[in-house]
Amino acid sequence: CFALNEADIVSRVVEHVQFVAGTYGDSQRPSPFLCLAFKLLQLGPGDDILKEYLGYGGERFKYLRALACFYVRLTRPAKEVYETLEPFLEDGRKLRRRGRQGTSLTFVDQFVDELLTKERICATSLWKMPKREVLEDLEVLEPRVSPLGDIDELLEEDVVMVEGENGRPESNMEEGSEDGEARSPGENIRREMSTESNTRGRSSREEDERSGKGD
Repeated sequence: CFALNEADIVSRVVEHVQFVAGTYGDSQRPSPFLCLAFKLLQLGPGDDILKEYLGYGGERFKYLRALACFYVRLTRPAKEVYETLEPFLEDGRKLRRRGRQGTSLTFVDQFVDELLTKERICATSLWKMPKREVLEDLEVLEPRVSPLGDIDELLEEDVVMVEGENGRPESNMEEGSEDGEARSPGENIRREMSTESNTRGRSSREEDERSGKGD
């Protein structure tokens, strides 16, 4: 890591960083990821350089983005951390993580979420950052809009769709029914026809009985 500048960081990450870690192995050796993070602390890259690091896409540069996010979490104030890192909660690229228990799989978005919510990552203690809800209450941050949209609106749309598929809107509830169950218009018509038929049958039997008595 000696004699590196901001431009050298890119090639060094691509060539040498193959997993995210603090220390690893039985000897707890510092990882290339952690060494380059400390080198960034020495270099102190500006916002323009960080944007370049974060803007690289593709599989080759996913560890560069993870490293830049880690550096932002270490050095920037809470408002800037949230505004800078939250867009990468949609980055689903895979990362390898290495620790005492061996190598495991994680993702860029999961790594970023841990940076936003935890106080120790990669064998490094992070400064305690206020929760997002607190900053929203203080009007430091605007409420975050999920890429999926408003959850309440989505739930209301699902309810409307289910009612439409079942064909049982509240307007089809039969007034005065004992069971209080919703019935479709076809069911109501069949019930009315059955009632009318039963009424006619009873009337016919009563007339026959009266005729028999008269004979």
